[in-house]
Amino acid sequence: MTNDKKIKLEYASHPDLRGKIAIVTGATGFLGQHLCEALARNGVNICLADTSSDSIRRLEEYLRNEFGIQCTGLSCDISNPEDVIKLVDQCRNSLGEIALLFNNAAAKTANMIDFYQKYENYKLETWRNVMSVNIDGMFLVSQAVGNSMINSNLGGVMVQTASIYGVLAPDHRIYTNDSVTKTNPAPAVYSVSKAAVIGLTNYLSAYWANRNIRVNSISPGGIFNSQDELFVKSYSERVPMKRMGTPQEFVNGALFLASEDSSYITGQNLILDGGLSSW
Repeated sequence: MTNDKKIKLEYASHPDLRGKIAIVTGATGFLGQHLCEALARNGVNICLADTSSDSIRRLEEYLRNEFGIQCTGLSCDISNPEDVIKLVDQCRNSLGEIALLFNNAAAKTANMIDFYQKYENYKLETWRNVMSVNIDGMFLVSQAVGNSMINSNLGGVMVQTASIYGVLAPDHRIYTNDSVTKTNPAPAVYSVSKAAVIGLTNYLSAYWANRNIRVNSISPGGIFNSQDELFVKSYSERVPMKRMGTPQEFVNGALFLASEDSSYITGQNLILDGGLSSW
């Protein structure tokens, strides 16, 4: 099966999430929007964080009007400590104590040619710019939210978005397009930053276990997002299940990790890859 056959899948229902308060970083991105909608369908009140105030406003209005939840948003550079503190303070002041964190934001760069540059020519400035969000930002947000969860004495759950390319190297045989598109292989900085997310998850899960804070990561394989037909075919042939994943499959994995269905799971990296890593 390949992605020319649509996978029909609904967002999972987790009644225990209703009424909880969540921060979602990277909220207006491709996966972030799906995640926010699924949380809203489950009755979660959401604080949206991303860099575009216009996109946040539109998503905030949609979630409020469509699902009747409480929702607030903030344009936030998660690599900036002051922005992160403002985010947590606004969430607590507007919605209440934070129970869930979806540490989801990741960055490329404004100049995509630099982002996809060959390793031999990669600029240190580009490397640092990506790392400042993908791992420094993860650190700052988890630190601020962790402090909030500890101070509330209520504990909580963190789900951090990693990637299959933090576990495995990209298979360069399936990336044949040299142009700057979303079918280029992930650069080394992306793989290294996502591997670091998994390492941070392991550390925090043990560090905060006695504070009733569970911390897990989720590593999606290739998610279908209207990539060109040749890439979808090449990628799918590399996967035992013979297709790319869907946003709903990513989201349902994240909801599982956030819910009481995973109450004894912490320090784990949930790989959603259709079997790619089993070869």
